[in-house]
Amino acid sequence: MTATDLGLPGIGSGGLDGVPTTDAKQTAKDYTSDQEVRWCPGCGDYAVLAAVRQFMPTLGIKRENTVFVSGIGCSSRFPYYLDTYGMHSIHGRAPTIATGLATSRPDLSVWVVTGDGDALSIGGNHLIHALRRNVNIKILLFNNRIYGLTKGQYSPTSEVGKVTKSTPMGSLDHPFNPISLALGAEASFVGRALDSDRKGLQAVLGAAAAHRGSALVEIFQDCPIFNDGSFDVLRKPETKEQRIVPVADGEPIRFGPDGSYAVVRKGFGLGVVEAASVDESDIVVHDATDHELAFALSRLSDQDLNHTVTGIFRNAPRPTYDDAARAQVQAAREKNPDADLQALLNGHDSWTIV
Repeated sequence: MTATDLGLPGIGSGGLDGVPTTDAKQTAKDYTSDQEVRWCPGCGDYAVLAAVRQFMPTLGIKRENTVFVSGIGCSSRFPYYLDTYGMHSIHGRAPTIATGLATSRPDLSVWVVTGDGDALSIGGNHLIHALRRNVNIKILLFNNRIYGLTKGQYSPTSEVGKVTKSTPMGSLDHPFNPISLALGAEASFVGRALDSDRKGLQAVLGAAAAHRGSALVEIFQDCPIFNDGSFDVLRKPETKEQRIVPVADGEPIRFGPDGSYAVVRKGFGLGVVEAASVDESDIVVHDATDHELAFALSRLSDQDLNHTVTGIFRNAPRPTYDDAARAQVQAAREKNPDADLQALLNGHDSWTIV
């Protein structure tokens, strides 16, 4: 499968500008490290890893110019299992490290792998500031609605009333909606996919890779040990068609068997109706550049997963932090061509010890 097969822009037309490419044919095997994959049997991470290994060769980027940075959690083992450069960093700080890499090394394709606990609890501030700055990094947020690595405590995305080891009488916290949070932080690309939907996941990943700027992809992922079946209603044939709302830019938002349901405007928000009950002109046409529409879609369903939107919510270009930072440094050099940065760092009083 190639980028063209996925309907993606070619290398150099989006977020991959400046990253060295290769004409050599690459396969999933090239992106498979020699490390034994160690997740629990049935973990959704296996499906995501397989999808990423299949997807990365389609970008044509040299493996030595690809970096995966992770925080702490089950998903954070990712860098070990990919034969690229990578870093298993510290809790919640992966976006910070990735920001430094993207700003100082425009020749790198920088990816962050994080979980709902890692990204939205201790790492919450780091995540929202990376998104608002529009740093050219791609963030894969694995959401299983539980703390898996530390054995089953409730997380920032667990539902109200969730019974866990740390909430034996049910969680009292109202959970984050990661898509709404990312859009509120002005992320220029926001998408969502299911771990079990490889085609849909790879399509969203490809669009994220082609986007220049911050891209957040929420991936609903099953934890069979501590939160088994949390997304089963989105997988079972008898319920998924009525619940999953796939969106495509420029297309009317219809879903269900034979497109029998549709999304329409209701006041300042959106609602779901039977498509036959409204005129075709009343059905909302998705526009991935419309920030307000993207946010309204993120609120179409909350904890209940009744109407869960998948695909690309927002894809709107705007200037990136790392491009602006490098341009500022270049402008300073041109303005002061004789400036000596090392002398400035040394200060007036410095000693050389031999």
